[in-house]
Amino acid sequence: MTSHLDIPDAGMAAAGMAADDGRAHDDDASWQDDVRAGVRHVRDLDSLPLSPAEREAAQAAATRHKVRIPKAYLDLIDWSDPADPIRAQVIPSPEELAELEGELDDPIADHAFSPVPRLTRRHADRVLLFPTYQCAVYCRFCFRKESLTSIGRGFSREALEPAFAYIEAHPEIREVILTGGDPLSLPDKVLAEIRARIEAVPHVRLLRIHTRVPVALPSRITSGLVRSLQGRLMVTVVTHFNHAREITDAAEQACRALRQGGFVLLNQSVLLKGVNDMVEVLEELCRELMYRLGVKPYYLHHGDLARGMAHRRTTIAEGQALASALRARLSGICNPVYVLDLPDGGGKVPLGASYIEVQDGETWRIRGQDGELRTYTELVGDL
Repeated sequence: MTSHLDIPDAGMAAAGMAADDGRAHDDDASWQDDVRAGVRHVRDLDSLPLSPAEREAAQAAATRHKVRIPKAYLDLIDWSDPADPIRAQVIPSPEELAELEGELDDPIADHAFSPVPRLTRRHADRVLLFPTYQCAVYCRFCFRKESLTSIGRGFSREALEPAFAYIEAHPEIREVILTGGDPLSLPDKVLAEIRARIEAVPHVRLLRIHTRVPVALPSRITSGLVRSLQGRLMVTVVTHFNHAREITDAAEQACRALRQGGFVLLNQSVLLKGVNDMVEVLEELCRELMYRLGVKPYYLHHGDLARGMAHRRTTIAEGQALASALRARLSGICNPVYVLDLPDGGGKVPLGASYIEVQDGETWRIRGQDGELRTYTELVGDL
């Protein structure tokens, strides 16, 4: 029997997203109210404190990529600041309509490396699984914005069957990454079903979940959601904080619940011009992620070649300078790896500056974090 559950633009609450055991209805009501009170349609932009010119431009841009902003995230915006970093991430901008030659619909080749629907495989030991193509919040810089806007499909058991069969047939797959769309926008019951189906595959060892929910809709992290993900598999939740202003009391509570559930927490940030392209901003973000939330800064992504996002991309040289400055200011556990996810499916490659200046046989000239050049000689004995 086929079960289909879409999360329409009219709001996730309309999808019947209650906890599967009936014990978290109050929590469910809280986050569903959060969704209902936020921006769910282009027409909801009329309620925001934008000038007539800004509103017209935002509505034009919103026709190119979906709009959804939960109230909790909307409330973080300082409307008196046109350059507010939260506003920049979710409010449509006229600059998005300026597409450059070379920008791509599918910047990291998800579709080219998709052997069956809803699954992407670029590496031998892991796959991406797309249980839904819908999100709790739609970020303007999203590298999957073309797919999420054009596909618009929610969860379907039938649609995932070829992907599950593929995972079962390939014993070299050790890790399944739930992405999308945002997997944590699905109901607890559906998440439990997906987790149980994956953990029934003996060769799979780890379940990874990529999500913006702890950032934009932290009330969604309920006890029921945590239970739905607990089982045989090691579970890693990869959050997506881009600015320290997103680290709220509610986000802290959500991350604590995930940690106490036994999950490993990592964070991927995107380097965004005008949002976090200053060393002081990144330094505060990375410190607070680790020290306050217990979330390890994992990757700092160079901006992908998503259409209409040139105004948010920095140069690689600027990103390298920021990464070097962070390394000098932060402990290793607080430092993310600056990476570029290569177009055409080349994978993530580190872009950080090299500290090696010269090699001559067993002698290396290496520049320390203090800028001084030092000599290091390898001493390797025979067995």
